[in-house]
Amino acid sequence: MLNLRHSLTHRFGPTLPAKRPPLSDTISGVTESGVTEFASSSENLALKEAVIERIQGDGPITFQDFMAMALYEPGLGYYCSPGEKIGRAGDYLTSPEVSPLFGVMIGRQLREMWHLLGRPGTFDIVEPGAGNGTLCRDVLSWAARTAPDFLDCLRYILIDSSPAMTRRQRDLLESERLTEHVRWEACLPQAITGCILSNELLDAMPVHRVSARDEGMLELFVGWDGRRFVEEFRPPSTPALEDYFSRLGIDPPARCLTDVNLDAECWMGEAAARLSSGFLITFDYGYEAAELYAPWRTEGTLLTFYHHNPGSDPYLRLGRQDMTAHVDFTTVGRAGEQAGLATLGLVSQSQFLSNLGISEALRLGESDRNLEEYHRRKRAVLELLDPAGLGRIKALVQTRGQPQAVLTGWAEGVTDA
Repeated sequence: MLNLRHSLTHRFGPTLPAKRPPLSDTISGVTESGVTEFASSSENLALKEAVIERIQGDGPITFQDFMAMALYEPGLGYYCSPGEKIGRAGDYLTSPEVSPLFGVMIGRQLREMWHLLGRPGTFDIVEPGAGNGTLCRDVLSWAARTAPDFLDCLRYILIDSSPAMTRRQRDLLESERLTEHVRWEACLPQAITGCILSNELLDAMPVHRVSARDEGMLELFVGWDGRRFVEEFRPPSTPALEDYFSRLGIDPPARCLTDVNLDAECWMGEAAARLSSGFLITFDYGYEAAELYAPWRTEGTLLTFYHHNPGSDPYLRLGRQDMTAHVDFTTVGRAGEQAGLATLGLVSQSQFLSNLGISEALRLGESDRNLEEYHRRKRAVLELLDPAGLGRIKALVQTRGQPQAVLTGWAEGVTDA
């Protein structure tokens, strides 16, 4: 079983925050002494004490370790503490929270995959980081209405390490009497036949932050000066950081901050190894490596979100705000391939949903609805397709056992009627 430390979903907003000042002879405000200072704000004091205690015991920690504690420290981290995270009342939105038609389109694609596998008697849908359980609800509700034969074969497995999220999922699915086909697990199961589906999972994993300098690659560490967290650059904590760029054949942009997600690469490889037959779908914000690590991207892609407001300071509101960094789809795609998967396609979420007919589904569902409800649903669909927001999420699909499959969501030349 695969232990999922990062089982969650979250949102990267459509509006970019103002970036910190451009780089010259400094990096992200790093002074000649190699230290940056940040003001404090509303924060989880118990979490702050835990981070400080670790720094005082071990010395400065990597930014990756700092981010991991900020998000996942048991009982204290952002994703492991009570409070609204997802939805209009939380800090970010995910596609399932915007419109149930997202789940309908996912359901259509999953049913097509089931047919390609020969309609097996048990078709696993494994969703790590399932948030409030909304996508699961919408897929199962759609199947119950329109594809009962598919529903009878479904085993929907939700994976989440957060007890609070698991309770939300249970409450939602029990209230709609959909738990018959649902299981909860702490880890990815072995021998999956069906589909592993993640939505905004990888970009929530903690990242290392590095910079290419004249003396070689340096990594960002976080210390404590008795009053505030301070940044300093040191030699890399692991050779895997330099190996990462060597394998890509790309030099990290000089004197810039660059985010490296080693956990995402590892997770993709291990998830692929759990897939006996079927598909691995990855929805996330990100780019292929050449664009992600372009020299003009001087400060990486790390962002924070608090009450739907984006920011760029990870040291504010410790434990109270989300953090995210874009995914390197070149590396995560290769990780799946190295574990034996074949890549079938990479498209935008907007293209994926359009290929599957989301606009037509919106129109067909309106015969018994009033005009106000129709326009509300239309606005939600436009939000899912927005090329400046959710629509620019990328959708990667890989397979074990179906390398020649043509999937509607990733088909070329398909347009939504």
